[in-house]
Amino acid sequence: MQQTTLTSKGQVTIPKNIRDYIGLHAGDKIEFVITEKNEVMLRAITKKVDDMFGALYKPGRSPVSIEDMNAAIAQKIRKDFQ
Repeated sequence: MQQTTLTSKGQVTIPKNIRDYIGLHAGDKIEFVITEKNEVMLRAITKKVDDMFGALYKPGRSPVSIEDMNAAIAQKIRKDFQ
């Protein structure tokens, strides 16, 4: 278990071994999540492009052209904002 001290400005230093374990680097974003057990969990939210590869893939889905995507976006904007 690691301990740290809360400063008067509400800041804490995340110990190096914890930063290394979850892969945090300077400039990365983190979030605090309150669980159902009223515990606070710290989670890294920085994603790399490689982590997102294939996230939209669904078997059997036909590819859509950029032109078709642009047309669908334009249609949605016209519908919602006119």
